Parts: sequence; structure tokens; C-alpha cells
Amino acid sequence: METFFSFLSKRVDDCSSLLCVGLDPHPSDLPTATAEAARDFCLNLIKRTVNYAAAFKPNAAFFEFYGPEGWKALKDVVTAVQAESDRLGSHIPVILDAKRGDIASTAEAYASSTFMSLGADAVTLNPYLGRDSIEPFLKYPGKGVFILCKTSNPGAGDLQDLSFTTGDQHGIPLYEHVAHLVQEWNTADNIGLVVGATQPEALVRVRKAAPDAWFLVPGVGAQGADLETALQCGLRQDGKGMLISVSRSISRAEDVRRAAAELRDDMVEIKNRMDHG
Repeated sequence: METFFSFLSKRVDDCSSLLCVGLDPHPSDLPTATAEAARDFCLNLIKRTVNYAAAFKPNAAFFEFYGPEGWKALKDVVTAVQAESDRLGSHIPVILDAKRGDIASTAEAYASSTFMSLGADAVTLNPYLGRDSIEPFLKYPGKGVFILCKTSNPGAGDLQDLSFTTGDQHGIPLYEHVAHLVQEWNTADNIGLVVGATQPEALVRVRKAAPDAWFLVPGVGAQGADLETALQCGLRQDGKGMLISVSRSISRAEDVRRAAAELRDDMVEIKNRMDHG
């Protein structure tokens, strides 16, 4: 059976892009703070950027905010991406940005909600509770998870940079240990890592620890990380292995379609320079 990352790789080839469009309907960006407005905001983004998007990443919080109607709106957004996939003949993954992290039956319920109820293709997870909190999400063939490893927020270092020693690993940052763990857990090609672009040195370290992994990479755009530096630090040898997640720099652009196209074109140009440099 095809794995999550095999069809993600196919989508990257189909659209010549590593762009993951974040669907974050901030209430301040909507004409009215309603679930319907949040849905319409995202449907417009999908329609205008679908030709340049390797994936879409709706943020669960901006839908849960509206209660049951928000959850229905989120389902509509996932369905809209699936409809575009059918229209284009190219499976466009939907990554639910929810950062779930719990155990036993609670984790199983979260996994069923994500993959069976919503129909998302992947989800972001917090590994702090350990492997058993991840395993319920790995039981769904063709689905994927992205484990928080080195996040892009200013406070990430409070825990993620702590020095860690175990076995033959001496004095490495905790985030690097997470990357090594994921290498052990990823037996079915369905686990990737969230690695922020705001600290390039971390991208380098995580790529060394997990040379074959896919990274979901926030931080380019509104958070100020440099696209070219991120690609130089995090791409695999095959020129893949990264999804550059961008939200506000696209959604708040004067021309949404052009903003997405320019980002995709910038990625292609940078990769070409790297290949011939």
C-alpha cells in the first residue's frame, strides 16, 4: 500500500513545489467572526493557491473556536481540498495542525477524529508523552504524522534546547534526541518532523540526525526566516524532504495567487542554483 510520504512525494513532483499553505482564519482577517466566514476564507485560499501547493495545513484552533459549527467548517475545508485533488488528478495532502498529545483511549479518539471523521491525511503531534502517545496515529494505512521536534517560536529553547545524554549520545539538545527517536519509530514511512526555519543550525543538526525524514518547516514569511537558508540547511540529497509552511504571507497578500506562485518559483530557482552551484 502507498504510504503517506510516497503520495506526498508524488504531489511535490506534480506541482514542482515544496509549499504548504497554512489555512489559519484569524478572526481579525474575517469580515465577521463566524464559522461560515472562516470556511469561506479558507475555500478562497485553496482555490487561489491550489496549483502551487504541495499540501494544505488547516489550524484546528481557529475552527474549534466556533464550537460545532467550526468543526463542520473544518470538515468542509478538508472536503474542498479533496475535491481539488480529484479535479487535478493529484492527491493534495491535508495536514491537520492540532499538536495533539495524549495517551491510550484519548489518543485513539484523537486519531479517529483526525483520520476517520475529518478525513485529514496527516496531523502534528507533541511527543512529550512518549511513543505510546504516537502509536494510535500510526495504525492508519496511508496516513502520516509530523512530530514536534524544533519549533519556530521564541520559547522553544526552554525545553527543546536542554542538553541530553543517553547511550552513545552525549550532550546533544533534546530536539536532536527526538529526531533520533523518530528514526527508530518510523518503520512504516509515516512519521516526519516539525523543524522551524528560524534557527538554521537546528535544521542542519536535525537533517544530520534524520537524513531521510520529511520536515514540516514553519517560520518563513511572517516569522522572518530566510527561505534560501532554510532550503540549504534542510533539503535532502534528492531535493525533497521539506514542506515550507507559509500562512500569513500568502493569506494577507494583496494578490494571494501571485504570492503563492512567487514562493513556489523562488523555491524552484533556489533549488536550481543549489543543483548547479
